[in-house]
Amino acid sequence: MLVRKVLLVLACCLSVVITAGCATPAGPAEQPLHAHLEDTKYVKYVDDGLENALAELILSLDQVPNITYKRKAGSSAYRLVRRYVGGRSVENKPLEYLVLGQGRDVIFILATIHGNEPAGTPLVQRLAQYLRQHPLMLRGRTVVLVPAANPDGRANNRRSNANGVDLNRNFQTANRRDSREFGYKALSEPESRFIHVLIHQYKPDRIVSVHQPLTCIDYDGPAKTLADCMAKYCDLPIRKLGAKPGSLGSYAGETLGIPIVTFELPRDAGRAAPESVWAKYGNALVAAVLYPDLAK
Repeated sequence: MLVRKVLLVLACCLSVVITAGCATPAGPAEQPLHAHLEDTKYVKYVDDGLENALAELILSLDQVPNITYKRKAGSSAYRLVRRYVGGRSVENKPLEYLVLGQGRDVIFILATIHGNEPAGTPLVQRLAQYLRQHPLMLRGRTVVLVPAANPDGRANNRRSNANGVDLNRNFQTANRRDSREFGYKALSEPESRFIHVLIHQYKPDRIVSVHQPLTCIDYDGPAKTLADCMAKYCDLPIRKLGAKPGSLGSYAGETLGIPIVTFELPRDAGRAAPESVWAKYGNALVAAVLYPDLAK
């Protein structure tokens, strides 16, 4: 019974309306997250293994916290999900990202840096929805999400950006090669500069980049335990592919020393229904968010 109660706390939704411009309801300015727990139904989105691990993690806390969302004077409620535009692509599409939570532990998850590998975009969008439904997972964490790092390539089903540059070969690394395909200089493209700025702005403790079609979990830098943790919650095997020249894996993992996982979905994931992809691989992304606590 105690585990069920804890999981209900994890699953409950915000008891205050957080949409912009809405009127503030009468009563206290702050509401505890589980104020209406008895009216909340637990919707199971994760498998039993992850559910049990989450229960153990929460039970290890001294007590379930009364999380509140503070309001600034004269403003609407604190936004659980903040949406930003960090720049413009070559074809002037917005480079959008989401930020959830305000904790010290920071994870950066991006998808579709190769435009013809689109399955990660709805997967990351679904992760944002899931975290909004389970805000206790954000306790002590900041999650930065880029659903589509290469919007021009995605719109045209093309690996490269609109300049014909492979964005995942455009970072400043020791193994980088200047070329037309990889860019004549590092960070020559607005999309790679956008990712570079986010890394230095938020200083993530770990990064996950969602790709296709190699059907495995690759990693660079000190990310083996992160890869192992994610592999427990999906059917993708761990395969060390090696740092590619000028890649994000080389830059983050080898140059900056940030643990980074390249989460390679199967080729057919781009044709599958988004909920089907989430059912198969969503647990692994949730595990990456909860790591390293989940790995203990």
